[in-house]
Amino acid sequence: MATLFIGQNKVFLPETDSTNSYAITMLKNVNCIEGTVVYTNHQTKGKGQRGNSWMSDSSMNITLSVILKPVFLPSKKAFYLSKITALAIHDVLTDILDNSQFDIKIKWPNDILVNNKKIAGVLIENSVTDDYFNWSVIGIGLNVNQTQFGDLTSATSLINITNKNLVVDEISEKLFVYLEKWYLKLKQNKITEINEAYLKYLLGINNKMKFKHNNIVFNGVVIGVSEQGLLEVLMENNIKRSFDIKEITFII
Repeated sequence: MATLFIGQNKVFLPETDSTNSYAITMLKNVNCIEGTVVYTNHQTKGKGQRGNSWMSDSSMNITLSVILKPVFLPSKKAFYLSKITALAIHDVLTDILDNSQFDIKIKWPNDILVNNKKIAGVLIENSVTDDYFNWSVIGIGLNVNQTQFGDLTSATSLINITNKNLVVDEISEKLFVYLEKWYLKLKQNKITEINEAYLKYLLGINNKMKFKHNNIVFNGVVIGVSEQGLLEVLMENNIKRSFDIKEITFII
């Protein structure tokens, strides 16, 4: 595998409640190598953003966590970890899917959509001391060969899109390569490159969309994301407002 460290050390669990939880427990008890990947065939209590769950059929999808140690990164720049992870998943999907047929977007903060349906999600959990990171656990769920999602009509998978059964491990290897690429760019302080790429693929950038805030639906234009990870929206009255993850919902 063409990586220096991400995925070189793997911990496989036939079943676990959450790869993130397992990785965090490991970090608290042993000296884990940076780039260690915890992955499973069956995650029973996967965690998502906003306290949601991430459910996945056994052996059908990518459910893993990557342990990183971004000790070079001030904690106030934590959102860059979300950016590079979203970009890595975007790169993987761009490798697999024809861009002329499929619209692959990053939905703030770090969900990935294909033709407006969610195919991947990210949950990042960190340990910080004195405003710098000790470690970060990057949890990634990517729907690969699962065909049914119950009542969740907003979800999709690679098999539903391509009509092909894909090899989960091969896609995971691609993910490790691209995540390492973007992580090294972050380590090299290539902030402008990361920001430009993230905004290029960001859902709603410079386009009018519907949102909901405090149960009120309104139109706005996404104009950017702050360094702290707040979504910047130009309201209909031409006033810019910034929203945290729990304060605003996209209506797609």
